[in-house]
Amino acid sequence: MRYLLAVTLLWAFSFSLIGVYLAGQVDAWFSVLMRIALATLVFLPFLKMTQTPKLLAIKLMLIGAIQLGVMYSFYYHSFLYLSVPEVLLFTVMTPLYITLLNDAIERHFNPRFFLAAIIAVGGAVAIRYESINSDFLIGLLLVQAANICFATGQVTYKRLMNNSTLDHKTVFGWFFIGALIVAIICYILFGNTDMLPSTPTQWGVLIYLGIIASGLGYFGWNKGATLVNVGSLAVMNNLLIPAGIVVNVLVWNRDADILRLSIGAGIILAALLLNQIATESNSY
Repeated sequence: MRYLLAVTLLWAFSFSLIGVYLAGQVDAWFSVLMRIALATLVFLPFLKMTQTPKLLAIKLMLIGAIQLGVMYSFYYHSFLYLSVPEVLLFTVMTPLYITLLNDAIERHFNPRFFLAAIIAVGGAVAIRYESINSDFLIGLLLVQAANICFATGQVTYKRLMNNSTLDHKTVFGWFFIGALIVAIICYILFGNTDMLPSTPTQWGVLIYLGIIASGLGYFGWNKGATLVNVGSLAVMNNLLIPAGIVVNVLVWNRDADILRLSIGAGIILAALLLNQIATESNSY
């Protein structure tokens, strides 16, 4: 649990850094590429290529491609349509996807998970009920796509590495290599060379996000995921939300509509409670 708590504190600042200094100013595809490339460099020195079974390396690359490469592609673009608090609140559905995916793998079904998901969407709508437009809907869908990718990576990495005796840091480079392949392809196809970082602050944010938030953060988070049960992992995903919102509102976004955010958050928390009850009943 200590790994997940440490990364939660680390990631609390990442949402605002992206929303304030990068979104709409630096090409999202370039930001994704730089962040993943720097994270890959952190773990290349530890990578033991000859000692890693080929099938394990391929699986880790696929997990990285989905959890990081594809997820970042959706996640970074969501900031073009939503505020930082909205992006944070809409990530609340990640635990629902974690439990749904885990149950699907184990061939269980609990309809309350779907009800919880619908309630959570209602909370998201409540935050912007006066100004729901196509941009809002696009942003909401982008965050949910990112949530699904993030949940898929966590569940599959946990299941894969729970059956492995290898040291995590000696194989985690494969995770980033898989993500890097996706990032390179996306930047070549969609990148805008006219929107590269233009200030020391933007470069500094990218370096921090790449080396610290991504490199150390994802290693700590995925390793922590292997040390807790699925229910605890789902709950820990949502500690990111209040931590990130507190940082954003106190430091960068003091004009946020606290009342509306609170109403929407309350509805979403109700969905979380239902999800937790369903998770606990499913374990008996």
